[in-house]
Amino acid sequence: MTAFTIYPAIDMRGGKCVRLLQGDYNKETVYGDSPLEMARLFFEQGAEWIHMVDLDGAKEGRRVNDRFVLEVVRHLNVNVQIGGGIRTEEDVAYYLENGVARVILGSAAISNPSFVKKMLATYGERIAIGIDAKNGFVATEGWLNTSNVKATELGKELADAGAKTFIFTDIATDGMLSGPNVQAVVDMARATRQRVIASGGVSSLSDLQALKQFAADGVAGAIVGKALYTKQFTVVEALKAVQDE
Repeated sequence: MTAFTIYPAIDMRGGKCVRLLQGDYNKETVYGDSPLEMARLFFEQGAEWIHMVDLDGAKEGRRVNDRFVLEVVRHLNVNVQIGGGIRTEEDVAYYLENGVARVILGSAAISNPSFVKKMLATYGERIAIGIDAKNGFVATEGWLNTSNVKATELGKELADAGAKTFIFTDIATDGMLSGPNVQAVVDMARATRQRVIASGGVSSLSDLQALKQFAADGVAGAIVGKALYTKQFTVVEALKAVQDE
């Protein structure tokens, strides 16, 4: 069986750990004052990766909460992937040179494809592509707009340009605890023939197991946020649920 990785999520706004409902900045819940302490909790429960998002950065188009990301990298022996507010090669290099394992490029895949392809050519596997979709089409700019680009088409194009890891979010399910759109995730994995990490909607251990059934197709993991914060299950339980028998 192919490995399936659990990515506990830490979304940062104003230096705090928050969750937004469907990406809406007006529907925010604060779950902790310290991203480092939250990451430590997940790490101590066995997480090998932490998924961090700079929400202020995503909104402002520049790095805002980067010092909290570097704190986690410095203090914990854990892999960190970061997205949000990464628009320039300087941003990418800043994170990678400071020990971040993977940088996620999202909106830029639509707004600046040549930049994304250049980063893939330069940094290879250390770049992950974040694709957010609504009804099969790519959503951009913090989900405020939907493009006329099919998510699987964009995925294929970037896989051809060297992308090895995709983070796929179905916006309709994000933060809703309604279960992930498993079929859309599998479609993306089959279209790109690369690793696809599912993001959004995971509410139960059975959701994780449903995704893991498609590990052989390339569904390589799941980002889990709200379900951990609202204590639907723990990282320990999540890891156990997807362990190979």
